[in-house]
Amino acid sequence: MTTKLTLTMEDSVIDSAKKYARQRGKSLSDIVENYLKSIAIHEDTSEKLSPKVMKMMGVIELPSDYDYKKELGNVLAEKYKS
Repeated sequence: MTTKLTLTMEDSVIDSAKKYARQRGKSLSDIVENYLKSIAIHEDTSEKLSPKVMKMMGVIELPSDYDYKKELGNVLAEKYKS
């Protein structure tokens, strides 16, 4: 079930947020909803993340099949290639 929510903020923030959402092919509602979900999940964790790390969350979207271990291996192999 979805419910309508009205937020009040500066025009410049709204314009920037709309541009951000448009560039990613998402609605502003989706962006806000995902952000609120992410902070709710991370509040439940016992380990606290620094504000800088929290600010970076959600900046990069990776494919669902992304294998970070494989990618790390590729980067390290390239770095130490003879």
